[in-house]
Amino acid sequence: MRWWKVLGLAGVVGVAATGAMVARAERARRAYTPDEIRDRLHARITESAATPSAGGSSASARTTSYRRARPDASA
Repeated sequence: MRWWKVLGLAGVVGVAATGAMVARAERARRAYTPDEIRDRLHARITESAATPSAGGSSASARTTSYRRARPDASA
């Protein structure tokens, strides 16, 4: 075999392995019910509000001060 064939085969194997890992992570992410996700998010918000950051402001106050970028740049 030529070296470029081996290199191409290694690339194909790498892409297939990456796809398998992404599919596994996606299945694990979708295993949560919406209620479980909501409960976990509420717990994280409560935890972050209970422990102020080093800057003195809570995480929720920081995130509300940012504006979301609009999808279209013209508006």
